[in-house]
Amino acid sequence: MCGIVGAFSFTNSGFRVSERYLIRMRDAMSHRGPDGAGIFISSDRRLALGHRRLAIIDLSERAAQPMSNEDDTLWVVFNGEIYNHAEIRTELERQGGHRWKTDHSDTEVILHAFEQWGIDCLQKFRGMFAMALWDAKRRQLWLIRDRMGVKPLYYSIHHGRITFASEIKALLEDEEQERGVNEEALYYYLSFNATPAPHTLFSGVQKLAPGTWLRINEDGHTHESRYWDVWDHTEPLRTISETEIAERILSELRTCVRLRKISDVPVGVFLSGGIDSSTNAALFSEGDGQPVKTFSIGYDQQYASYPSELPYARLIARQVGADHHELLLRESDLLDSLPLIIRHQDEPLADPVCMPVYFVSKLARDSGVIVCQVGEGSDELFCGYPYWNYSLRLQRFSSLLPIPNVLRSLGLAGLDFVEGGPTASYRRQWSCEVLRRALSRRPVFWGGAEVISDSQKRHVLSSRLLKKFSKVSSWEALRPIWQRFEEKAWDTSPINWMTYLDLNLRLPELLLMRLDKMSMAVSLEAREPFLDHKLVELVMSVPGAVKTRNGVLKYILKKAVRGVIPDEVIDRKKQGFGVPVFEWSHTSFGKYVEKEMKDFCENTDLFRFEGSLPYLKKRGWALLNVALWWKQYIGSTAAVPRGRSERTSAATQPVHAA
Repeated sequence: MCGIVGAFSFTNSGFRVSERYLIRMRDAMSHRGPDGAGIFISSDRRLALGHRRLAIIDLSERAAQPMSNEDDTLWVVFNGEIYNHAEIRTELERQGGHRWKTDHSDTEVILHAFEQWGIDCLQKFRGMFAMALWDAKRRQLWLIRDRMGVKPLYYSIHHGRITFASEIKALLEDEEQERGVNEEALYYYLSFNATPAPHTLFSGVQKLAPGTWLRINEDGHTHESRYWDVWDHTEPLRTISETEIAERILSELRTCVRLRKISDVPVGVFLSGGIDSSTNAALFSEGDGQPVKTFSIGYDQQYASYPSELPYARLIARQVGADHHELLLRESDLLDSLPLIIRHQDEPLADPVCMPVYFVSKLARDSGVIVCQVGEGSDELFCGYPYWNYSLRLQRFSSLLPIPNVLRSLGLAGLDFVEGGPTASYRRQWSCEVLRRALSRRPVFWGGAEVISDSQKRHVLSSRLLKKFSKVSSWEALRPIWQRFEEKAWDTSPINWMTYLDLNLRLPELLLMRLDKMSMAVSLEAREPFLDHKLVELVMSVPGAVKTRNGVLKYILKKAVRGVIPDEVIDRKKQGFGVPVFEWSHTSFGKYVEKEMKDFCENTDLFRFEGSLPYLKKRGWALLNVALWWKQYIGSTAAVPRGRSERTSAATQPVHAA
């Protein structure tokens, strides 16, 4: 796990990369790699790669990056892990013609796999990765993001060059990089809690979508391609019994957990006490002589909106014989950590869970653990959210509405009157939104993290933005995903649409983004067994009626893990990893939110303060994130501040030149 960065100057550009320029960008991400740092700059200074190292597999200096092949015609910087690298290395050795410089580096496997199979080597990799490959013979740069989007990769094309990095803050170290608000992305952010790829909230900065690569030629020509889509790798399990499906899922899960134990440094497990993390902890402990280290977060008191899950976490820890660690958080911890969290997010992530994820990551790292397994992805794959059941009922209802075309436009016009203003009840506003989608022949479900609907934005956005986006709908961001779904899915049922949409948007751009940014803020690697692409392909081959039955969430997963974890954990009421923001919004935190929003609205032309006020109690975190992000990254012309708690490098690798 690391931080990568680089720049490529195009043929007609006079720009040349200096060591100072590259090192400044690289070291803006020193927290991602405290174990070493290196750079490679080509002899003509038009191509440069930088790397911050968090050593996980093959801790030797020979495994340092940037890394080249035998004749220095191929270079790579790589963030992530290839879990099946030993298997691929064996296959390459049978092919012959490859000379190795490391004993078991997965980075070196990438180089030789690309030599052997070209870009099709990606189909061989089982893991999480963001990487840049420089092909010196063809003068081509490849940027690649893993199938599920576990690792982020940003890039910007400006002033005759392309720059790329694991974090946006590195790109901002380029003095010619624009710092402005991408207003279209802001419009989508208000709907989805995050910005959908290729957008970021910074104008001029883009992010690579999951399962895609971008090839850049030296003349600046770019070509992007999607190399993986789950629907291209499914085999419908229509004739297989529930029992056999459950057995296959458990078997694959065991493999996924085992692969993510591979490490040359200590590995632990985040344990919330729910089905997903409990399954991780139980499977991790199978056949292992050393007790697994588990880490849990709670709060200083009981809150109605978020009952403590610590008793369930302790139950699992006792069952698996874990070395268990806990930390209790207070409201003051949120307020004190906000500047650091906003800085590390890079762009707004409208999820207060960033705060406990940061602290549980710090707890693990301070306990000597460098890698942790987490439970992300399970709810999306197995229908684990109560909101999904509600959405399925709404979809069935909307599909039954026999509305003639002539009445649809009249119905849409009337909804604006029925919905009422910003003080109307939440239920009334969202009921009207569901009807609006049904009348427009669109699916009800627009993602598992919706914040503010298009109609509600009329009250929040400034008059200028309202005029600018008067004919825009957030459906435009979902349309490409919907088109792929309709073209490729073997079963276009609503539950499959919900999973596919969240696999393409909410997971990579919100849940996985918050995990990457908060864990790497303290130099900790997070691994997601439930998002192994082989498991995802298997689960997406399961009929929707088997995933949830009679309203039972995660029906088939519960069947698969019964006997692995206690029934009282399996059958308990669903509770997501959360923060008691609702209670805190009525105390000092609420006053803080209102003050920051007022200052933001007075200094920008993006939101209206009076229109935003009714949304601050329930959806204030999403709006506050924008205000604090703008204040730190856009509103101030000063250099981006370095966090006082960030780790610094203890080692520096030599500069490579070719």
